[in-house]
Amino acid sequence: IDEIEALSSIYGEDWCVVDEDEKIYCIKINDCLDQPKWTLCLQVILPPGYPAAEPPIYQLNAPWLRGQDYVELANSLEEIYVQNLGESILYLWVEKIREVLIEKAQSSDPEPDIKKTSEEVDEDDGDDFLLDYQPVQEDPIKIENYITSDSQEVDEELPSIHHGNPITDRRSTFQAHLAPVVTPRQVKRVLEKLYENKKIASATHNIYAYRIYCEDKQTFLQDCEDDGETAAGGRLLHLMQILNVHNVLVVVSRWYGGILLGPDRFKHINNCARNILVE
Repeated sequence: IDEIEALSSIYGEDWCVVDEDEKIYCIKINDCLDQPKWTLCLQVILPPGYPAAEPPIYQLNAPWLRGQDYVELANSLEEIYVQNLGESILYLWVEKIREVLIEKAQSSDPEPDIKKTSEEVDEDDGDDFLLDYQPVQEDPIKIENYITSDSQEVDEELPSIHHGNPITDRRSTFQAHLAPVVTPRQVKRVLEKLYENKKIASATHNIYAYRIYCEDKQTFLQDCEDDGETAAGGRLLHLMQILNVHNVLVVVSRWYGGILLGPDRFKHINNCARNILVE
């Protein structure tokens, strides 16, 4: 707690609490110039054993960070952990990353070309890659229409799929998709159907979570998938638990636009999901 409070006061607005309960934090780091050329977002999850017995779980996010650059920086962070076993190391990590960024700014390295190195959508695509927004039908869906016997599992009916209203922020676009499901087989069928759409299949991330209520056992069958966006699936599932929804699958597609959103991306993922669930 002391370490987090200290980092919050040191880094101000660059330090962000993503999830206090899960101890997920994010910090934006740059090369200290008036107009920073090199920036990187460090996201960390502090496990129960930190700092005494476990290192932070971390993710380095920057469109230009790949290949040898990534390996060298990751090795540097691991080395700092090993040299300071049992001690708080987040400040050391942040300053090491800043040191690397300053070296890049002072060297002859060209500025990162976001357009060439990121997975952003081409500008001339416009909005045509979005699926048509279709409000969910007001009539409640009769779940029994989708319940089939084991012998019919192969031919199990594909549930209706609804597409939410997209949210765009700094050229990243988020869109939620929802389907009523009562079996894991239906979850699989809906995902397969969604991935048949080339635009959804080409999304940077397709995060999903589902909850199915097993009435005979009075328990929930639930699971989630981050698809490369660390902790996003778990947060989506947590949202569904808070809203107490069941027999539903929610998928949120994100098309990365080349500009880091930091923790705002989690807000957009949850807002997309919440909007379609409320509808």
